[in-house]
Amino acid sequence: MPFSRDDFLDVFAAYNAAYWPLAVALWIASAAAVIAVAFGRGRSRWAIGLLAFQWGWAAAAYHAALFSRINPAAWVFAAGFAGEAALLLWYGPIRGAIVVGHGSRTVGTIAGYAFLMYGLMYPAIALLGELSYPRVPTFGVPCPLVLLTVGFLLLTRSLPVALVIVPVLWTAIGGSAAFLLGMHADLALPLGGVVLVAGLLPLTNRRDVAIRLQE
Repeated sequence: MPFSRDDFLDVFAAYNAAYWPLAVALWIASAAAVIAVAFGRGRSRWAIGLLAFQWGWAAAAYHAALFSRINPAAWVFAAGFAGEAALLLWYGPIRGAIVVGHGSRTVGTIAGYAFLMYGLMYPAIALLGELSYPRVPTFGVPCPLVLLTVGFLLLTRSLPVALVIVPVLWTAIGGSAAFLLGMHADLALPLGGVVLVAGLLPLTNRRDVAIRLQE
């Protein structure tokens, strides 16, 4: 690994020093999107559009502008995040081809909301460990964003496989930080990748799932 844990945390410090107002705004907007999806219909394009913005933002402001200072692979990550942003825009706000929401309560929808809640609480969970502000991931950086994305995608009906590839790859890459860098809040990432992939299988896809919880 071409950088140390201190180098890694210093990137978050630089991010928070430069962008903390936007990080707060993204948290508020994300919480509002979760509430809108939970209690209303017709919010899919807004929720997916918000995700697309955050993936593009993470590509430019985090990977390209900051993480690239300590890790040359950040340019590859930036390209992947920008590609995911473009796909989300295409399938969501542009085409309106995906619907985020739920009808009945299934294992997939409950898992989706669990990951959404974890994603929203990610900064607080990280602060419960050894981290202290500003050297802590907040909002608009990859790992909490991917957890939110897993949550929204688990609530998406007729999910295009293309939208899953980059988030699943990042659950492995980002999840490794839990072990290599002591980022314990990232332990949920590998689980998110497994659950998201399982959600694409015929027996567990939200279009076909047979396991339903009683109301």
